[in-house]
Amino acid sequence: MITVSKEDYLKSILEAECDGETVISARLADWHKVSPPAVTMALRRLKKDGLVRVEGDGEIRLTGAGRKIARKLTLRHHLIERMLSEMFGMEWWKVHDEAERLEHAVSPDFEAKLLAKLGSDGACPHGNLSEVESPASRRKRGLVRLADAEAGQAYVVSGIYERDRHLLEFLEARGIRPGARFRLLERNYDKTLSIRTTAGAVVLGGLAADKIWVALSPSSNP
Repeated sequence: MITVSKEDYLKSILEAECDGETVISARLADWHKVSPPAVTMALRRLKKDGLVRVEGDGEIRLTGAGRKIARKLTLRHHLIERMLSEMFGMEWWKVHDEAERLEHAVSPDFEAKLLAKLGSDGACPHGNLSEVESPASRRKRGLVRLADAEAGQAYVVSGIYERDRHLLEFLEARGIRPGARFRLLERNYDKTLSIRTTAGAVVLGGLAADKIWVALSPSSNP
């Protein structure tokens, strides 16, 4: 039986894999705010069900069956985020947490209605596609992480890591949101970035800049 808890673990593993992160049990415990023994028990059940495998070095990977379930839940989450934003006008930085609460309550019939209404091609309010992308696939689309962007250029925000509510609120207050244009003024000695957005001059640390994907903007100013 695929429980809510199992679905959540599978989705987290898929998202982390696609972000290029190595998934180990300690990180799962941190992400889900549970104890290491709780993660150990969950992984034992997932392995028994043939949904994950644990490598010799402790890295956790999805099996084909586990990936299928995770992708299905990811699509449902994506559709709920779009529904909340496009149909109900919820702020982009709020929808992830709300979708986390709703995604397990959505029936297959309602999910099919959402898919018919919204389609599968649109980006979520954070600028991310329904098919969870890897860093390599984003680069093939011409995107770069803000942390790696070149100073003196104008950019447009393409997508933002959505699992950190505090980060999203921090960025919103500084005029950094999907579709926003800005200019990267300078890469500073302390590895911060000086940028100009519609909110004015902003200094952004490397941890935040690493969570933002951008594309060169056709406009020279934000």
